[in-house]
Amino acid sequence: MTSAPRRKAAGAAALGGVVGAAVGSATGDVAAVVLRSPSPVAAVADAVVDRAPGAVLRAGIDAFAPFTKPVVVLAVLAVLAAVGAATGRRTARRPWLPWAVAAPCAVIGALAAGTIDAPFRSGVAALLAGVAGAVTTGVLVRAARGGRPARDGEGVDAPTASPLDPPGTRRSFLGLAAAGGAFAVLAPATVRRIRSWGPATPPPVGALPAPTVRGPVATSTFDGVVPGLSPAVTPNDAFYRIDTAFIVPRVDVAGWTLDIGGLVQRPRTLRYADLLEMPLVEEEITLACVSNEVGDELVGNARWTGVPLARLLEEAGVLAEGEQVMSRSVDGWTAGFPTSVALDGRAAMVAVGMNGEPLPYRHGFPARLVVPGIYGYVSATKWLAAIDLVPWDRNGYWVPRGWAKLGPIKTQSRIDVPRAGTRLAAGRTTIAGVAWAPVRGVRAVEVSVDEGPWQRARLAGGAGPATWVQWLLDWEATPGLHRIRVRATDGQGETQTQVEQDVAPDGATGWHRVQITVD
Repeated sequence: MTSAPRRKAAGAAALGGVVGAAVGSATGDVAAVVLRSPSPVAAVADAVVDRAPGAVLRAGIDAFAPFTKPVVVLAVLAVLAAVGAATGRRTARRPWLPWAVAAPCAVIGALAAGTIDAPFRSGVAALLAGVAGAVTTGVLVRAARGGRPARDGEGVDAPTASPLDPPGTRRSFLGLAAAGGAFAVLAPATVRRIRSWGPATPPPVGALPAPTVRGPVATSTFDGVVPGLSPAVTPNDAFYRIDTAFIVPRVDVAGWTLDIGGLVQRPRTLRYADLLEMPLVEEEITLACVSNEVGDELVGNARWTGVPLARLLEEAGVLAEGEQVMSRSVDGWTAGFPTSVALDGRAAMVAVGMNGEPLPYRHGFPARLVVPGIYGYVSATKWLAAIDLVPWDRNGYWVPRGWAKLGPIKTQSRIDVPRAGTRLAAGRTTIAGVAWAPVRGVRAVEVSVDEGPWQRARLAGGAGPATWVQWLLDWEATPGLHRIRVRATDGQGETQTQVEQDVAPDGATGWHRVQITVD
């Protein structure tokens, strides 16, 4: 056989293995939806992130945020494709090989998914994925050979023409490969569509009880005044989501409990109904991610409903050694912050509601922590399972990975309008955005055009020091290229620093700048 046919035969077998791996992955996704279990591929990606060295994880976030999760999933799929290609090339003489390779892949997927939820159902989904991948690889490699197994001394480069071959089998290879590829591409999309049909929260939850205490609301807003300006309150579906969970836990509220323990006098376990029976408070609070670059959008403001964390800790009786509140999610993620923060009067809470509704799944249903003034990586545990009082030397998930132990939110401001790169007509226009410094509050926002003098912007009447404020400034735009910058001053009189710092290890700093063109 000449080198060209050899390469074609080897390439066809490798393609069969790649398609087999893709079909297996897609089958795992479909099975996970039907069985209500985690997707094996996403679970493996989750495990990769959990076990990645801190320096590697930080580099990945810096390079790919906010797309880090999709990149890790694609990396897992790329490894599967490479394994599939190598398996396909060697299957002609070893028809058992796809099964030998699929078995450990299925075990890895089952173990990874089982640590998140539903070990038995996760195992079934991974098993079906492995079977689908092995069967598809075998069928495609056989079809690439014309329907007959390799004889002694033959490999993937052996002649495939034979009078005994089933008519059209070799011709059907591309059709079968195309069908498998279409299934692999369409099945995940279908899965995402099916998942989107589900309710934001389980139907049995119903409406939340009315809060006993409602915090202040904004006395005025610029909502609707300037198109493109962030609303005073961020809608649930527009609120940013940053966490380590590749698979959003869908917690069964009937069996869920919240354990409060550690260095306390009276450990207790609370059910969802117990939380709803307690006096609830509703507070408007701005949350921000430590990975938020200057001027970026990983920040949002919502009205949160929940049980004050201080009350729960006081009822538990914190011991003197309990210097840190360490919280844990149902998937094992942890975060810790000083106990004094929970008891200093800020509106820290175990939240059960968001903007008047039960928490959406993606934002932490059935309960999460909301702590004003500190970044989410040390406080905002979603899908809350436990709160332990521990010594200060214990660390949450991100601290050993190179992030700071303390995470107070920096004073920041952002220009929403006009966007960078915008072309405007000359004349009167509006510069507008938001600024935040929870729990210190925002005293002033100033804007400078083309390095000119700082001009005081108008502020909307915010709901309190824990929330962001909208601001705007009227400007007479003249033709040419213009650079606009903004800075805020917090309620303690400290002006936002212009010193530029990366997000690691404790949040970005600097002034947001945009460049626009006026015609």
